[in-house]
Amino acid sequence: MNDLFAPLPGKSGIHAGIGGWVYAPWRGGMFYPTGLVQRRELEFASRQLTSIEINGTYYGTQKPAVYAGWREATPEGFVFSAKAPKRIVTARRLAGTGAQIDDFIDGISHLGDRLGPLVWQFAAGRTLDRDDVAAFLALLPTQVNGRRQRHALEIRDPAFLDAQTVALARQHNVALVYTDSPEHPNAADLCSDFVYARLMRSRDEYPTGYPLPELAQWNQRAHAWRNGQDPQDLPHVAPPAAAETPREVFIYFISAAKHRNPAAATELLRLWDQS
Repeated sequence: MNDLFAPLPGKSGIHAGIGGWVYAPWRGGMFYPTGLVQRRELEFASRQLTSIEINGTYYGTQKPAVYAGWREATPEGFVFSAKAPKRIVTARRLAGTGAQIDDFIDGISHLGDRLGPLVWQFAAGRTLDRDDVAAFLALLPTQVNGRRQRHALEIRDPAFLDAQTVALARQHNVALVYTDSPEHPNAADLCSDFVYARLMRSRDEYPTGYPLPELAQWNQRAHAWRNGQDPQDLPHVAPPAAAETPREVFIYFISAAKHRNPAAATELLRLWDQS
């Protein structure tokens, strides 16, 4: 089993992974080897994938020592992203959440160089106010403990996902999260020097979650993003960004046929290596 804990070779510019790492159906050979003890699941997963999105932070944060333990369990080059706490993104007045933002980021900063983007997800049914969101974005720190901090917005208010929001996100160098879900509004407009995609259509009938031609297409899009290009086969709500800037790419396979998502992510990384 020791070979299974060897870190992946460096992946230049792409991070592909899953949401969380504790999921019973992944055990017994589906993803985790039979007999692997649960306390080593993060150690194993972080050596098969290049990133994991922490979803539990939406519901409650951890003590700094827990984040530090996750940092120590993962290899150099691996990064976590994390969903911001529900108590912040559901606040009646987003502009008044500065202290809560600082408290959350102060704790999760103990991930050190393993900390990637933070995702601020505004749920369906939430009507967003433009001025309030603008004031909120001004609260998000761009550096934490001397390290760059990145932010991504997932907006599920279709009326707010428009050209004005794209311009606002670009002003703050904040990414818009793209999802392929038919249940949510989607826009792949490039707003930052990184791209964040949450892919939510894995299906049980495919061992890799997505059929191989679809994964090959996502690999092509990932390369386009990495090379500063803007795939025009995805939906947009605003004119393209003026400059072609190479971007770091984060792609996560989330929800749907969740038991298939690790296979989808590892297959995407394999295609990346071959292309």
